[in-house]
Amino acid sequence: MNLFTSLRYVVALHEHKHFGRAAQACHISQPALSNALRTLEEEFGTAIVKRGRVFEGFTPEGEQIFQAAQRILHEQERLKQELKSAEGSPQGTLRIGAVPSVMPIAARFAAMLQARHPGILPIVRSMSSPDIETGLENLSLDMGLGYMERLSRRRMPFQTLPQYTEHYFLLRRTAGPAQAGMQIGSAWNWADAARLPLCLLTPEMHNRSIVDAALAEAGAQVVPAMETDSVLALALSVLDGQVCSILPGALVGAIRGFGELEAAPLVSPTVTTPIGFMVLDMSRPTRALSAALALAQDPMWLRHASAHSGLLGA
Repeated sequence: MNLFTSLRYVVALHEHKHFGRAAQACHISQPALSNALRTLEEEFGTAIVKRGRVFEGFTPEGEQIFQAAQRILHEQERLKQELKSAEGSPQGTLRIGAVPSVMPIAARFAAMLQARHPGILPIVRSMSSPDIETGLENLSLDMGLGYMERLSRRRMPFQTLPQYTEHYFLLRRTAGPAQAGMQIGSAWNWADAARLPLCLLTPEMHNRSIVDAALAEAGAQVVPAMETDSVLALALSVLDGQVCSILPGALVGAIRGFGELEAAPLVSPTVTTPIGFMVLDMSRPTRALSAALALAQDPMWLRHASAHSGLLGA
């Protein structure tokens, strides 16, 4: 069996942590996956996975093989892109992880990149901040878009590209729909917003920790009327229910067509969070990543990102 193919099976098993799902992701049968792993174990003379009825993790040697597999496959992809790409026409896949609250900006970025370079296939995934950071470290992601403030806690050498500053809004229903779309209301204090029935993100999400910190600074405590790990559900719960919510500007910009809604900037305190792209600091990026980094620093794109990131309330 081709070594690159076998190494991809190892990476898939690490990602899915389940033999059947890893096999499905690789478009092979589970017995074929298991046979490939056994062949790889014979090749290296060591066990890769802990044997059991279900996947129980990699052995220490298997972890080393997985890490080497990521590096080898990354270099293979980089070389393939170099060979396929003509000057000014990059080719290849670009894997982008974005925290849920910035997905509208990530989607716009990927669409603009693909329009500028049709040979690039952007793959945008909604992921938690820890999963993005881990994905960058183990090379399963090329770029991340999220909260730059978190990176000071990591030891890995990350390069950051600031994109915009996130602001926060109280979202609520209006008395009647406006034909021009969402209404922009007068500023609200966080303490006053805390007295409303709120739908908030679940506590494990980083955006919720920002909201909780702002409420605590305002001297307010909240018992949410509803919680969700879906940013789409935040908006829909306000649109169709009896609750209000607190949304970052990028999501407010994405739902501005709903005339039944009003977004009010939140103040006292004024909370701003820097959002940026993150990449592992590498001397030899792929051609697709090089093109993405160039776009991320393009003044035209930065103006576009700011225009759709909710600065209307800043």
